[in-house]
Amino acid sequence: MDLSDVRAGAAAIAPMLVGVVPFGLVAGATPVSEGLGTAAAMGFATIVFAGASQLAAIDVLADGGSALVAVIAACTINLRMLLYSASLAPFLAEEPLRRRLAVAYFLTDQAYATSITRWSAGEEPRRRLPFYFGGAVLLWIGWQLSVLTGALVSGAVPESLPLDFAIPLVFLVLLVPTLVSRPAVVAATVGGLAAVVGAELGADELSVLVGALSGIAAGAFAEARAERRTAPEVP
Repeated sequence: MDLSDVRAGAAAIAPMLVGVVPFGLVAGATPVSEGLGTAAAMGFATIVFAGASQLAAIDVLADGGSALVAVIAACTINLRMLLYSASLAPFLAEEPLRRRLAVAYFLTDQAYATSITRWSAGEEPRRRLPFYFGGAVLLWIGWQLSVLTGALVSGAVPESLPLDFAIPLVFLVLLVPTLVSRPAVVAATVGGLAAVVGAELGADELSVLVGALSGIAAGAFAEARAERRTAPEVP
């Protein structure tokens, strides 16, 4: 394993911690404030390891919902990981199962965005996983520490402090660098509008999935049209 690739992965993820850490503080403080305790906060952080899904499950449990409903809510919000996995699969087809399972556990929006961009540019197969784990493990450590901190200091954080504002900032940091083509802009615009409309219509749990699917469809359509325009005419 080339440590330079590990360092490169960590360097790619490091700036994103600016948004991840406040998000983790919210994810750590919320279960404690809802009476679930620090152990529950850390259990969610290590087992679920997905901020939005953690908050959704905690909200269900705090309102008296069953564990099954909490699991369904968390899994529904995290369905986008299926799309990420399908996108990464061709690059990892030759890797043994244990490594692919490790990739799946550490998979996050940030790890996906940085890796797929680099791998699609022609990264050598042997350098893919060192880069991925260099960034993904750094983010995992940052997430655990921020959730633990949030849980421990939850009572000292003023309610007027809008830590949850960090959540959309995390996704904006991921989105902006990828808007380098017309299909990407179309996908982002349609996906964002679809997610907002879904949320406004009351489908909060499904809005992210609706936005993702709508964006993918719109981006694929835009890319297909662009290819038809540039394709040479057949005599």
